[in-house]
Amino acid sequence: MKQPSNGNQAEKHINQLKQVQGGVCAAKGYTAAGVYCGIRKNKSKKDLALIYSEKKAACACVYTQNLVKGAPIVVTKANVADGYAQAIICNSGNANTCNANGIEIATQMCDLLGAALKISASDIVVASTGVIGKPLDIEPIASGIEPLIAALGDDSNAAAEAIMTTDLAKKEIAFAFDISGKTCHIGGIAKGSGMIQPNMATMLGFITTDAAISPAMLQQALSADILDSFNMVSVDGDTSTNDMVTLLANGMAGNAPITSEGADYKAFRAALSAVTQTLSRSIAADGEGATKLIVCKLTGAGDKAAAVKLSKSVINSPLVKCAMFGADANWGRVLCALGYAGVPTDVNQVGVSFSSASGSLTVCRNGMGVDFSEELAKTVLSEKEITIDIMLGDGDASATAYGCDLTYDYVKINGDYRT
Repeated sequence: MKQPSNGNQAEKHINQLKQVQGGVCAAKGYTAAGVYCGIRKNKSKKDLALIYSEKKAACACVYTQNLVKGAPIVVTKANVADGYAQAIICNSGNANTCNANGIEIATQMCDLLGAALKISASDIVVASTGVIGKPLDIEPIASGIEPLIAALGDDSNAAAEAIMTTDLAKKEIAFAFDISGKTCHIGGIAKGSGMIQPNMATMLGFITTDAAISPAMLQQALSADILDSFNMVSVDGDTSTNDMVTLLANGMAGNAPITSEGADYKAFRAALSAVTQTLSRSIAADGEGATKLIVCKLTGAGDKAAAVKLSKSVINSPLVKCAMFGADANWGRVLCALGYAGVPTDVNQVGVSFSSASGSLTVCRNGMGVDFSEELAKTVLSEKEITIDIMLGDGDASATAYGCDLTYDYVKINGDYRT
């Protein structure tokens, strides 16, 4: 049987990098802003965000696989088909999805911003988040463009706030890293609290770097990274219509452009992973109504696909999530979630442990319960971050999934989300 994981590779990357301030503005050449323009009824909440690169940047995106897609995704796909972009505009409070004039509105957002910034409208990524099926008027956005540009600055606090919906906390991070002797920076902001069960990425995420890398390698890096980061986050099992992650690289750090795999590409991947893993944890911890971050580390699976499916089955289980909310070491629910995941596994070799800042305890070995202290279990599971270590005996594959507990407030939030 495999022993409990001592942390995945991404956590090691995070520990090895230097965290810096600035979010998406940490890298050279980027500014950001967030303002209130009138989409939301609550004037205290910003609802329009902008990220701008002074140089055109290589651009990579990943999108939701939900068949119902927001109009901004359709427009963005067309705009970045050449692999480049220079600005990102995002509104909150309205998803611009399932609207008769959705494409027109998203296109107008790009046209208005392009004219104001004096860049091509086709070099703009457009995104929206909020209520689905609610008509979106271009007027408040049009009136907000000028104040938005005027507010551009060297930190991403306001932009991170402006993309929030039911989020309770802003999500931003940045790191400095080295590529062949050149200091580069990479940072990101994200929003996501509900409708989080991605099939490509999750929520909205915007990442910027001053590293020089070709569009093809940038897309390869992002597409590979999300399989172990944003794709491993689930709050409630719902996949949004507007999920999108965008990565810009303007090359202003001055490193030799990355055009193939090698040491420089590996260093870039490690830095990207540090950003996406940090944001993924933040999203899961800020799930709607959540009080706890749940990290499921699964080892000993037959292959990677099995590890992913099994670990996500555990964090998606309503019964497991409720047990974590109640600080109840009901490990049978973990085995139950493994058993219905649809992945063949030797249940007689399963081991389960719970751990947190307050300690750790083994609750299951070889598919059977073991004696443990209920008092210690209560203490361990009462922390804000809980790790469920699952050890299988099927092979050498592993995966880490991120989720949260299920609380009374989740139902309250989603019971009247629209009204």
